[in-house]
Amino acid sequence: MNKYDIIIVGAGPAGIFSAMELIANAPELRILLIEKGKDIGTRQCPMDSDGRVCRLCPECAIVSGWGGAGAFSDGKLNLSSEIGGFLLKYVDTVTLHSLIDYVDSMYVKYGAPHNLYGGDEREAARIKDIASKNDIMFIPSRIRHIGTGRCKDVLEKMREATAEMVSIMFETGVQRIIVEKKKAMGVKLKNGQEIYANYVILASGRAASKWLETEFKRLKLTILKNPVDIGVRVELPASILESLTSVVYEPKMIFYSKRFDDKVRTFCVNPYGKVVKEYLKGMWTVNGHSYAEKKTDNTNFAILVSTFFTEPFSEPISYGTYISRLANLIGNGVIVQRLGDIMNGRRSTAERISKGIVEPTLKDATPGDLSFVLPYRYLFNILEMLAALDKIAPGVNSRHTLIYGVEVKFYSIRVNLTDSFETEIKDLFTIGDGAGVSRGLIQASVSGVITAREILRRYGRL
Repeated sequence: MNKYDIIIVGAGPAGIFSAMELIANAPELRILLIEKGKDIGTRQCPMDSDGRVCRLCPECAIVSGWGGAGAFSDGKLNLSSEIGGFLLKYVDTVTLHSLIDYVDSMYVKYGAPHNLYGGDEREAARIKDIASKNDIMFIPSRIRHIGTGRCKDVLEKMREATAEMVSIMFETGVQRIIVEKKKAMGVKLKNGQEIYANYVILASGRAASKWLETEFKRLKLTILKNPVDIGVRVELPASILESLTSVVYEPKMIFYSKRFDDKVRTFCVNPYGKVVKEYLKGMWTVNGHSYAEKKTDNTNFAILVSTFFTEPFSEPISYGTYISRLANLIGNGVIVQRLGDIMNGRRSTAERISKGIVEPTLKDATPGDLSFVLPYRYLFNILEMLAALDKIAPGVNSRHTLIYGVEVKFYSIRVNLTDSFETEIKDLFTIGDGAGVSRGLIQASVSGVITAREILRRYGRL
């Protein structure tokens, strides 16, 4: 069969929720979901199984496959309209809150835990008050934490729910979008096969951002400017942030540096979690996880500096890639440094780190000197924020605190979209993290629901 009603490219949360919304309201529709990675049951990183160096698989099992990159994340469902994406640019606040509640209920239906963090408004107000007195903006949010490991169970249940209603092609790459007279007609696969549909939804995640960029430029879509977030991952004793994480689990803090007035923020807080490294686009970066069933003695979080470049430079992804590769060159991967050593202008050594009170959870990070990697502006901003955070949670700015680098968050290329995420090409939609409209599981899922409902309206099903 080479003709469907709808083709969805990508089986991450955006694509999955598009498919589930479509079949829930119009089960007679013929839907094809195309995914370049593997099914959830066969996704496995060979580096995880044998502990060797990354094998440079053609399609990385960590970021590609059913569930997308979120399949092996720690599964934080952030239920704030202000966190995890940019959907407020496309829908009003009331509508977005309603959609967030809806997709959250779906996650719970398929196995996410019922308990929420951040529901204590009095405690959240207390934290907000302390933060504001120290030049920090605290964004309260309710968070549902699925947990690394449990995410797979939830995604397997979603897979079972769609198995009989949606045709799925795994380990299949899309070469290009077929467009005729400014209307999407289908896709051409890398094997040369052409498949046609009335609507095409591009739900490929950040792992396919380069391909999306190539296609958007080929189709002459209007490109919008995006920032790049560059920073570090901080690791310290869990007790230091306990007064915050016990209330909101993942405290979101925004700080504008005094010297440069740059936006600096905390991101991906992992109470009692573990620092990990990720291989992305030929380079190692650092990240963090928090497991549902097992805990460490440490908490880790990212501090990121957001930068919008102005003319004549317009390559934020290239810039972030350069910084990451420089860290890899100097540290043979991820670099770790004690904060005290940064302050004293010296590199860290294995011996100095072993004398500290924080035991690194990422064992193969290279002790080194991040000042050789991070530009002065970024490093100064990060140190300013650590000093400010120390006034809210004493101990953050300790000489024993570990700093890993670098952590880079690339924003996928964005194009002009309608409020239902339709591009300038009729019947071609682009959603999720790959489209640059979301930065997390919840808002990616919501974008899938919004597009699915628009298509359902065009079919007269809503």
